[in-house]
Amino acid sequence: MPVVSYVIAGSESTGGAGLQADLRTFAQRGVYGVGTITCIVSFDPKAQWAHRFVPIDPSVIADQIEAATTAHDPDVVKIGMLGTPDTISTVAQALRVKSWRHVVVDPVLICKGQEPGAALDTDNALRAEILPQATVVTPNLFEARTLAGMESIESVDDLGEAARRIGALGPRYVVVKGGVGLAGPDAVDVVFDGSEVTVLRSPKVGDERVSGAGCVFAAATTAELAKGADVLDAVQTAKEFTHAGIVGRIASAAPFDAVCVPAGQ
Repeated sequence: MPVVSYVIAGSESTGGAGLQADLRTFAQRGVYGVGTITCIVSFDPKAQWAHRFVPIDPSVIADQIEAATTAHDPDVVKIGMLGTPDTISTVAQALRVKSWRHVVVDPVLICKGQEPGAALDTDNALRAEILPQATVVTPNLFEARTLAGMESIESVDDLGEAARRIGALGPRYVVVKGGVGLAGPDAVDVVFDGSEVTVLRSPKVGDERVSGAGCVFAAATTAELAKGADVLDAVQTAKEFTHAGIVGRIASAAPFDAVCVPAGQ
């Protein structure tokens, strides 16, 4: 019987990130993907590709979660973009009433289509209601600085310190992704398991961020956990998979490339 992976996240209409990238990653990692949409993000080509952000009504999100979890009874879930405090409360409640083997949180803290005040409320709600329920949280540098309350992250030691601080918020494992943001030839990530920090490295592929890399990384981690891998092995596999997707990136008329893992990877 196929392994099921579940994702609760936003839709991104160019296909490079969000639920589209998550479900594509699940398929490429050999699991059956089920998804619940929390919001719709559509870039506006007529306004320099600015974000247009539309939240889904919380009752509709709850309906989707009920249907997905009743039909398939998944025990591993990825949480992506939630977008509003009401959405966070709805998803947090759904997480609390079901027994999960793993909850992977990709903490998308802000969308450029949100007002700053609303974004701050969302950040605070995520800290309070979602992170304590996480097995693994996978912040990028901006998200890690915000969650850890650090002014800057400029070294591998800083990555480790950020991971420790975020770990104090409740997640069992913290993966802080250095990406292209740290100086040096390697994209460096750290994994904090509550006591030790493990450093993972891979060569950088250019100096520009690629759309969907964080989504793909967290989704691949989720898929591997669903198949029974332990957390560190799942994260290492996800890093290799995402690196291949950055190498195989796909261009479009949008002013950014997107992760694209070649078939068979």
